[in-house]
Amino acid sequence: MLLAVDVGNTRIKAAVFEVDTLIEVIIFSSEEFAAKMHFILQQHSKIKTIVVASVGNMGEYDFRFFENKVDVIFISHNSKFPFKNSYATPTTLGVDRMVLSAGAVLRYPNQNRLVIDVGTCITYDFVDENNTYLGGAISPGIRLRYEALHQFTSKLPLLETKYPESKIGNSTQESIHSGVINGVIHEIDGFIDEYKTQYAKFIIILTGGDSEFLAKRLKNTIFANSNFLLESLNQTYQYNLK
Repeated sequence: MLLAVDVGNTRIKAAVFEVDTLIEVIIFSSEEFAAKMHFILQQHSKIKTIVVASVGNMGEYDFRFFENKVDVIFISHNSKFPFKNSYATPTTLGVDRMVLSAGAVLRYPNQNRLVIDVGTCITYDFVDENNTYLGGAISPGIRLRYEALHQFTSKLPLLETKYPESKIGNSTQESIHSGVINGVIHEIDGFIDEYKTQYAKFIIILTGGDSEFLAKRLKNTIFANSNFLLESLNQTYQYNLK
């Protein structure tokens, strides 16, 4: 068994795999890290390997305690990936974006792929049918937009995520919901439409913490999978073994 760990900017997601079968997903904060990791390894004693992708404030040092129990593998820029990286600054490309792109290549061979990850940030990553990573975009995620409106103004409140009742907000709160949520929806659909002007056909994979919230509200046809990064992390590890 394998434990895939995605260390993000705001939370940690872990998934237990038996080869390619996802057994369980656990989500926790960095403050819960040690206790949750011990619990998972106790519950699943057959785990032999932990594979990690980290873009948060956690590195190999934080996992050192578990190295006497299991193998700990960090996916990094030095790992092998099933695509040619044409990014102008390849060493600055987030490991999470590389893992997502690897998963898209391995899951959907011989096709153009666009992976959209809606988490703390919204990232767009495009890999063409020749398995060349071309790049993409980064923008603030839903939570960041709510927090920015509150932190960088004197009177706007900090709201919880909520789908607006109308596109025309009839109160300050509804105006914020409309601006944030509809802004994200129009941004994603707009990016997809822009890509369509260059590529006649491509697969769209929507993932990340807000993917289920947004999936049914986008006009374009997508594959929504909130666990795609964890599955891709497992696949990237298997690819490196081969």
